Amino acid sequence: MSAQGAAQKIRWYRQVSRQQWKAMAASWIGYVLDGFDFVLITLVLTEISDEFGLSTVQAASLVSAAFITRWIGGALLGAMGDRYGRRIAMVTSIVLFSVGTFASGLAWNYLSLFAARLLIGAGMAGEYSASATYVLESWPKRLRNRASGFLISGFAFGSVLAAEVYKWVVPALGWRWMFFIGILPIAAALWLRRVLPEAEDWAEQVGADASGEQRERPNPFRPLFDQRRKATVNTVLAAAASVALFLIFTPYGEGAVLPLALLTAGCLIAFAAQLGGRKAWVLYVALMVTVFCAFLYSWPIQALLPTYLKTELGYSPDQVTDVMYYAGFGTMFGCCLAGFVGDWLGTRKAYAFTLLASLAFIFPVFAMKDSMFGLGVLLFAMLALGQGISGILPKYIAGHFPVAKRAASLGFVYNVGALGGAVAPVLGAHLAGGMSLGRSLAVLAFSLTLVVILLVGFDVPRRLNRLIDPDTPDDQLIEESAPRAAAVSGRQYAATHGEA
Repeated sequence: MSAQGAAQKIRWYRQVSRQQWKAMAASWIGYVLDGFDFVLITLVLTEISDEFGLSTVQAASLVSAAFITRWIGGALLGAMGDRYGRRIAMVTSIVLFSVGTFASGLAWNYLSLFAARLLIGAGMAGEYSASATYVLESWPKRLRNRASGFLISGFAFGSVLAAEVYKWVVPALGWRWMFFIGILPIAAALWLRRVLPEAEDWAEQVGADASGEQRERPNPFRPLFDQRRKATVNTVLAAAASVALFLIFTPYGEGAVLPLALLTAGCLIAFAAQLGGRKAWVLYVALMVTVFCAFLYSWPIQALLPTYLKTELGYSPDQVTDVMYYAGFGTMFGCCLAGFVGDWLGTRKAYAFTLLASLAFIFPVFAMKDSMFGLGVLLFAMLALGQGISGILPKYIAGHFPVAKRAASLGFVYNVGALGGAVAPVLGAHLAGGMSLGRSLAVLAFSLTLVVILLVGFDVPRRLNRLIDPDTPDDQLIEESAPRAAAVSGRQYAATHGEA
C-alpha cells in the first residue's frame, strides 16, 4: 500500500500532529481577534461619536482607517515571513495589533484613534499573510483546505464573541474596556507562538540545508529597490497610494474620490507588475481583481445587514443581535465545511460549486419578512455557503505562489483586493437610492457572486497568465516541481521569474 493510501486509512485528525494542532490554535486565536475588532469598532461607533463629538463621516472613517495600511502591512510583514521565517512575522503582526488595540482604548480624540486604527490595519494584514502561510505550510498537504477553513472560522467566531461581550461590558464599563479586553487573546497568542517550530515548507526550502548551512534568504521586494531610480519611483508610488487612500477614507478627500481611486489603482497595479515580474504580473493583477470581487459580493451584507434589519424589518437591537448570531455561526460552520469540501473536490471546484449553491438562498433571504426564525435559517444557509467558502480563500491564493515569495504575495494580493470591503458598503448604499436596501443587497450579492464563480471556476487568473508563461504551475501548496523548489531564493529565483 502506498504512503498516501495508508494515510487515507488513518482518520484525518490523527494525521495532524500535536505540534500542528498547536500551530492552528495559536493562529486561530489571532483570527478570533481580527473578527472581534472588526465588529467591535462598528458596535462602539455611537459611543465614540458621542464622546469625541464626531460627524457620521468621521465615525465611518474610523472603520475604513484600517484599510489604508492593510496593503502595505500585508506586503511588508509577508516579506518578513519570506525572508526570516513565518513565525517571527506572526509574532510581529500580533505585537502591532496589540499596540493598536491598546492604544485605541487610550485614545483621547479622533486623530489618536485614527492612528491606532492604522496600526491595527497593518497588524491585521500581516496576521493574515503570516498565519495563513504558517498553518498551510505546517499541516499535511492533503489536509490544507481543512487547515485554511478552520483558521478563517476564527474570524466569524470573533464577530459573534464581540456582539456578546458588547452587551455586558459597554453599558457597565464603557467602550474603552472593549479594547482593553481585546488584549487578552493577544497575550495568549503570543504565549503560544513563542515556542512554535518554523513552518515545515519554509524550513525545508529556505531555512538551513541538511549540513546546517544557512541558504541565501529570499528578498521579495528586490524588484522594487534593486536600482536607485526604481527605488525612488516606488517610494513615491507608495507614498502617493497611502495619501490617496487616506483622503478617500476621510472627509478630506470629499469631491475627489474618483481621481484619487484611479491614482491608487494605478500605483497598486504598478507594484503588482513589478512584484510579479515579466512572467507573473498578469497573475498578480487577476488575483487582485478576484479578491476585490469576492469582497464586493460578501461585505455589503456583512456591513449593512444590521441596518437592513433595523430600518426595513423594524427589528429591535436584541432581535438584530439574535439574527447576527445566525449569521456569525453560519459563516463559522461554512468555513469548516469548506475545508472538508475543498480537500474532497479540490480547492477551485469546491469554491465554485459552493458559491453556485449559495445563489439559491440570496433572494429568499431578503424576501423573508414575517418570520425571524425563518430569516435566521435562510441567512445561516446563505452565509455558510457564500461567506463560509472564504475559509479556503487563503489556500486558493497561496497555491499560486512558490514558498520564497508566498507570504509577501499573499499579503499584497489579498489586502489590495480587500479594498473591495471598503467600497462594498458604499456601493450597496448607493444602489439603495433607487430601490430598497434589501433588494440592492440581493442584486449586488447575486451578480458579484456570479463573477467570482466564473473567475475561480474557470481558473481565469492562471489561464490568463499562461498566455505569457505557458509553464505557470498548478497548485504549489500541493505539489511543487523540483526546478521551482530549487530556485526559491537569491539570484536563481530572480532570474527564473524575470525580476532582474
